[in-house]
Amino acid sequence: MDIAPLRDAYRALLDAAAAADSDAVPPPGEWNLEQILAHVSIVSAVTISAVSAVASAAIATYDNRMAQEAWTIERVIAQAGGGAGLRDRIASQADALCALGPMLDDAELDTLVPTRLVSNGDLLVDQPVPLRALLGGLAETELPGHTRQILALEP
Repeated sequence: MDIAPLRDAYRALLDAAAAADSDAVPPPGEWNLEQILAHVSIVSAVTISAVSAVASAAIATYDNRMAQEAWTIERVIAQAGGGAGLRDRIASQADALCALGPMLDDAELDTLVPTRLVSNGDLLVDQPVPLRALLGGLAETELPGHTRQILALEP
């Protein structure tokens, strides 16, 4: 598996987060910088869990609902110690995913993972999705979307 797009997407997000104004007030209904980073950290952890389960021939699932939940987001912010800790955590998660990806063979990457994806309260996906597509979606949609969200916070 080519991990370059995933690594590049994480790098762009982390670069944007490092340059962002941590005190910027988001538009109404949007997350602030720390909340965005906590969300990304939770999504990254869920992805690591799914990849690890497939790699160990365990039952894998992918459900991002906890990454939307306000209490969980605030708990992750507190555990990480704020923005710098969240950036470090996400960088380590990126390293883990980028290390795990190349060790998967095509059969593992094609494993159908029962998936539930929610965004802003809307159910987007509720069906099995190949692990390859989950990783691709993270690199092509999820991380770039949150990078744009962070860049929009800048004054």
